[in-house]
Amino acid sequence: MEMNVRDRAEFLFAIQNLKIGRREKWAEGTDFVASDVIADEKVLVRMIEESSKSRFVGTDDVKSMLKVMRRKDCERGIIVGRRFTEAATEEMRLSNIQQVSDEYMPPVASESIVLTINDCINSLCRTKCGAVPLQESDCKGRSKEKPCRVRSISDDALFHYERGWIDLLKNDLRQLLVMNKTAKA
Repeated sequence: MEMNVRDRAEFLFAIQNLKIGRREKWAEGTDFVASDVIADEKVLVRMIEESSKSRFVGTDDVKSMLKVMRRKDCERGIIVGRRFTEAATEEMRLSNIQQVSDEYMPPVASESIVLTINDCINSLCRTKCGAVPLQESDCKGRSKEKPCRVRSISDDALFHYERGWIDLLKNDLRQLLVMNKTAKA
């Protein structure tokens, strides 16, 4: 399952425990001022949603983001885009800006993914059924005709974690994030 720029950003928010604050649209994307719940720092996340798939994020984009980071008093930054020039990658490395692209996704421990999956599952259970079931028989969405999709993904995630299948575990999380977004809409 290929991730677009927006999916990649949402995945990053969930995995890195970023609490989204202000959101600002601009000509080529969206800026999010987030707070890192664990490190207690302000993070600027710039999502570049280019209209052309061939557009590269360049050094001008990085320099522009650095100005915004200083203006908004952010300790670090993350640019989420499809492709980056080598010069932009080097500039980001020197400037405490993390890259997320088609070629590079920051490494994530499987335990972090599982914890995030559990948070999503609990949130979906509360939203859909009013409570988090303590055991399988408590699941209100469980039925023989139509099994609970949340429980099914939960079971799959456990299996994928036990086998060490990180890509499938990431896909389980992506599915839950999409379900969570539609449940809140």
